[in-house]
Amino acid sequence: MRDDFSETTHFKMDKAQPRLLDNTGQGIVGAPLDRPDGPLKVSGTAPYAADVLPTGCLHGVLVRATISRGKVTAVDKGSLAGVEGVVDVITDPRMIRNPAQGMAGEAPVQTGDEVHYHGQPIALVVAESFETARDAAHRLKVTYEAEDGVAVTPDTAEQEVGDPDTAGDFNAAYDGAAVKVDLDYFSPSHVAAPMEPHAAVAEWTGNQLVLRSALQMVRFNKLEVADSLGISPDAVRILAPYVGGGFGSKLGIGPEAIAACIAAQKLGRPVRVVMSRQTVFDSVLRRSETAQRVRLGATKDGRIVALSHDDRVSNIQGEGFAEPVSQASQFLYGADGLSFQQTVARPAMTPSGSVRAPGEAVGMIAFEAAVDELAEKLGMDPLELRLKNIPDTHPMDGRPYSARRLADCLNDGAERFGWADRKMRREGDWLIGMGMASAARTNMLIESAARVRLTGTGAIVETDMTDIGTGTYAILGQIAAEMLGLSVEQVEVRLGDSDLPGASGSGGSFGASSAGSAVFMAAKTLREELAKRLGCEADDLTLSGGIARGGNVEKSLADLVDSEMVAEATIEGGKTAKESFSAGFGAHFAEVAVNEWTGEVRVRRMLGVMAMGRILNEKTARSQALGGMVWGLGSALHEEMMNDTRDGHVVTRDLANYHVASHLDVPRDMKVVFLEERDDEANPIQSKGIGELGISGAGAAILNAIAHATGKRVRTIPALPDRVIEAMES
Repeated sequence: MRDDFSETTHFKMDKAQPRLLDNTGQGIVGAPLDRPDGPLKVSGTAPYAADVLPTGCLHGVLVRATISRGKVTAVDKGSLAGVEGVVDVITDPRMIRNPAQGMAGEAPVQTGDEVHYHGQPIALVVAESFETARDAAHRLKVTYEAEDGVAVTPDTAEQEVGDPDTAGDFNAAYDGAAVKVDLDYFSPSHVAAPMEPHAAVAEWTGNQLVLRSALQMVRFNKLEVADSLGISPDAVRILAPYVGGGFGSKLGIGPEAIAACIAAQKLGRPVRVVMSRQTVFDSVLRRSETAQRVRLGATKDGRIVALSHDDRVSNIQGEGFAEPVSQASQFLYGADGLSFQQTVARPAMTPSGSVRAPGEAVGMIAFEAAVDELAEKLGMDPLELRLKNIPDTHPMDGRPYSARRLADCLNDGAERFGWADRKMRREGDWLIGMGMASAARTNMLIESAARVRLTGTGAIVETDMTDIGTGTYAILGQIAAEMLGLSVEQVEVRLGDSDLPGASGSGGSFGASSAGSAVFMAAKTLREELAKRLGCEADDLTLSGGIARGGNVEKSLADLVDSEMVAEATIEGGKTAKESFSAGFGAHFAEVAVNEWTGEVRVRRMLGVMAMGRILNEKTARSQALGGMVWGLGSALHEEMMNDTRDGHVVTRDLANYHVASHLDVPRDMKVVFLEERDDEANPIQSKGIGELGISGAGAAILNAIAHATGKRVRTIPALPDRVIEAMES
């Protein structure tokens, strides 16, 4: 008998990688396979964070500030003396903190007794039942020292103007341009509002903490919890096997988790804290509103020579995150002179942070609408203008693109959608128009680790990577099965446990590629060992159906693996990210009908054509792309977070008042097409991010279609009926 095999490797992405997955021959990677966690979720048996109640579990409800800015001067616990079942009121300053940004690398603001915005969590009422805790939280008397004259809108708040980011001489190029547009756009704040509200269950055993929570980035969240509590990371275990959506709102640790941990330690009993939907809206990171200015200058034949995209966003004092509005604008089209400048306003509002496709989701709505407006002024087809201005290299730093099929996406989509037949027409009271936009989303490889255990009958994949509804369980199982000659049923995937190897987490559309590459590299190590045991070169090894073949030898895995072979791999970015630029590209097309009397907009059909590297699971990829397009539709037509201009509190505090696209708002004719692509310089599995590319540019295609139908522009989104009517009457 051989000794068990165990090996740990660290891989840095320093050069283009061979396409091993093109030669493994099983056809599992890329196939539209069902998600193995699907039956648990549709049957209601998948254990989400708030579903696990340890014996003796108490319930906590957050108390939130009712002033815009100032200090808490007293919390009157005596005001709850008559409420039976109240256990304690927790006012530990460690729990009064603004939500962190996960991997952002910046410590969140430690507020102590300070209040930075209306709705900020300031205390936790703990009781024997949730209902008692909720009632007591409303009754608790808190006194404040409120600041006077607090700015609660971005327009009236302090403005921090950043330095311009430039390439070439924008002013000279713009002054010399034959045709120019100078346009202003506005987008409101958005909320992520995932299906599962933010929740946490904390339980201590001695000095060891187990936290069950709805989190996206367990490896980073473990460190945040330890930092917040002032304990060693070794004393923290986080469990997040199922997360009901995140969209950026669960990247970092939040007040519900820290409050639960502090209360559980103090009281010696487990504590569960679940945010209500209104609390999620009030106190979880929002997407910043934006005020954007786009200036474009071109020659008469449509070559863009000057390109500028400036923006103003907001966040509270001390927070370093700022919505990267012009992120895609900096690499999508070329120009002789480019300039980008950001201003950050500091109002007393809910802190802002990453919400799905930070930057591109709102930046590309304005930027791609402005490109259309330039095309109109030139008398040029918007498709032709875009095709004409695709740069050879990154306009800002000169790096070559690693793999880019933007032109193919534009042309393919135009043909499929019937763009050549585009014309304004009328059907009774409805004005019909078509619009299009480019799609772009930067691609990243984030350090990630995974362990693969191989027996003679199957394999186990272990990583703390999360599945927030995106299909991680399916994808990682497919990669391991493809590499090891197994069926997906023979692979068990274990996720969301901080005791497992630390993965990238779910965010930035980098999760599948980063965690998937770690699984790939671990399985590759196992393949190399199997080749040695079979007596052939690794390149000659074929694994399929549990059989290894190579060098005219054939053996079953059971013959080659005595008990268990274990490989753990860590992957991180390297030289390829510095020497080339990787991004996903695509094109969105939309047809809308606009009622000339009511201003109602109905989206009749949408098409997204995308090139995003190797598709790991065609079904989950399509779902992600469609979901992004739906969000783009919602951003263009429905979503608008509103704040009271007197004290800054959120007015649209739930899904009854914050409108998202419903089934009847989404056209049945919504299609996604994936063009074949491999990005050898992105990662070893040649894949790219998917979900956020779907939203990037989708809203602009709808706005451009409205403009085509009506001949008028809506530059304040969403394009609500009254705004459409106002534009049509202007």
